[in-house]
Amino acid sequence: MATLEDGVSPTQTVVPPGDVIENPRRRDYLQIAAVAFAGVGGGVTLLPLINSMNPDASTLALSTTELDVSAIEPGQAIKASFRKQPLFVRNLTPAEIAAADAVPVSSLRDPQSLADRTKEGKQNWLITLGVCTHLGCVPLGAGEGENRGPFGGYFCPCHGSAYDTAGRIRQGPAPTNLAVPEYEFTSDTVVVVG
Repeated sequence: MATLEDGVSPTQTVVPPGDVIENPRRRDYLQIAAVAFAGVGGGVTLLPLINSMNPDASTLALSTTELDVSAIEPGQAIKASFRKQPLFVRNLTPAEIAAADAVPVSSLRDPQSLADRTKEGKQNWLITLGVCTHLGCVPLGAGEGENRGPFGGYFCPCHGSAYDTAGRIRQGPAPTNLAVPEYEFTSDTVVVVG
């Protein structure tokens, strides 16, 4: 062992020639770099797999529905299909519009006015998904002679959810209004949903 006469203090360690002292900081750096490299490699490996789950461009092109609404008379509603779900298209009469506007929005479970649910200048056209927001049933009221319920809109007989002429929930267990999908009028009589 080295002594003070050799010029080494008692607290220093003398390493024989050829031995290497391991630097703990260097080891930590290498471990962090290896884990980071493995993480980035795993992410790059999974990216093509995740991208393969996205819909094809042709599928996205088919995800819209174009409807000619010229044959729908005021007060009449039709059922169509949008992304394999029923779609209700209704031409509201002036009396139905007035009845919907007369309801105080603050009294509704899911407060929305008719103007919030229709396009400006096309307030007579109500377009909603025909899926009850309670358990996904298809409400009645979009066909000739169907039971439109106590509020003149749509009625789900499974659990008694009743919607008004604006497709807003008024009675029953459904938590929200019938959903309004994205849509736009491309002319006075043609609407594109999706």
